[in-house]
Amino acid sequence: MKFFITAAFVLIGGIAAAQDSSFATASGGNVKVIKDSRIDMLIKKQIYINTLAIRNQPGFRVQVITTNKRNEANEAKARAMQAYPEYRAYIDFQAPYFKVRIGDFKSREEATDLRDRLSDLFPHGVFVVPAVINVSPDKELQNEESY
Repeated sequence: MKFFITAAFVLIGGIAAAQDSSFATASGGNVKVIKDSRIDMLIKKQIYINTLAIRNQPGFRVQVITTNKRNEANEAKARAMQAYPEYRAYIDFQAPYFKVRIGDFKSREEATDLRDRLSDLFPHGVFVVPAVINVSPDKELQNEESY
């Protein structure tokens, strides 16, 4: 028992001595950072990559089919991609249905134009649905320059 009490006092004394701030005042409180110049280059490169990354934002897509059969969804996606290769096609799975959606549109009007063109290809109903869309900065810059 005496051993534990003695050990506790020694540890408490060591901890109390560790709180001494004479080391910080002796060095003047200055910190000198030595780093590799390549770190700055990597930071700039990462910033550039982040600006090119695809960003998500609210928008609209055109839904061409809802089915519980994966093969039908894949076939519908392939038909849509062949007819309109300039738009990306997505298969969303919301149990138990596969939903094929086309495009990334910021406005409902843009999506409605595609819906009208797709209605002949998919006669069972084509709908404009709200979705989280992928927007790349390159497309944003092209759209801003066209105005």
